[in-house]
Amino acid sequence: MATSPASTSTPARATVTVVGSLNMDLVVRAQRLPQPGETLAGQTFAQVAGGKGGNQAVAAARLGAQVTLVGCLGADANGAQLRAGLEAEQIDCTALETHAAVASGVALIVVDDASQNAIVIVAGANGLLNADALARHDAALAAKVVVCQLETPLDAVHEALARARRHGATTILNPAPANGPLPDGWLMLIDYLIPNEHEAAALTGLPVDSPDTAAAAAAQLRAGGARNVIVTLGAQGVLALLEGTPAVHHPAPKVHAVDTTAAGDTLIGALAAQLAQGVAAQEAIAFAQHAAALSVTRAGAQPSIPFLAELQR
Repeated sequence: MATSPASTSTPARATVTVVGSLNMDLVVRAQRLPQPGETLAGQTFAQVAGGKGGNQAVAAARLGAQVTLVGCLGADANGAQLRAGLEAEQIDCTALETHAAVASGVALIVVDDASQNAIVIVAGANGLLNADALARHDAALAAKVVVCQLETPLDAVHEALARARRHGATTILNPAPANGPLPDGWLMLIDYLIPNEHEAAALTGLPVDSPDTAAAAAAQLRAGGARNVIVTLGAQGVLALLEGTPAVHHPAPKVHAVDTTAAGDTLIGALAAQLAQGVAAQEAIAFAQHAAALSVTRAGAQPSIPFLAELQR
């Protein structure tokens, strides 16, 4: 699909830097997800660009931001294809390093008939992103908004957040995947912490399966230092606990879901693009939900991410 028409008129001030992973997604559709030790017959197979860093960068670019991506690829066919796809989206890839010693990251994804998925990731070159690389690309972290996830080494994520904070950027952390609480001192570096319900539970040790339980988890994370917390709840929408306001539940738009892969990444990229343009947080959340809802109506990770013009109809 061609680059969004909006990308040619994006204000220079609406800058977003994404620090994160790039994967080639190997996607199988099956009637249901397999049980341990079980072999199922798949229905379709596709190979598409993905990785949370790549997905969120594409979402931010398609939805109105001038985007720079900081990350690592292997010197292989997947890496070349991933880079070419990002450049076609007019994403600045000058801080995207290529390493000959390892393969590019891959993700193995199974999607069932209920549009739920199971994912296994092999980090590959993503594991080489480190504090030295962030120092080399420090200028990229002087954006309006800097977005990170946890699919790259933790020391690199912390370095990115700390450098972005020193530059005065608004910081967003999507703590995916999260297996437990964040290290000490991290929450104070985060302006917007955006976990899903499983990640919020892992971060806090609290059960999270509804807006009310999400509000309790968000309150704990706010108390720990995160400035704003947005818990995504799939079909239940999002729970937002923003600075200076009580928790607000935003129900999800009603759509027919085909594939939920990259819905969260679309929401985060859309939110980053809106915040970079100075849009108020509650309005930015509503826009991001609209974008995420549209993404689940079609298959794939990056192929499902909408363009700004689609949301303005």
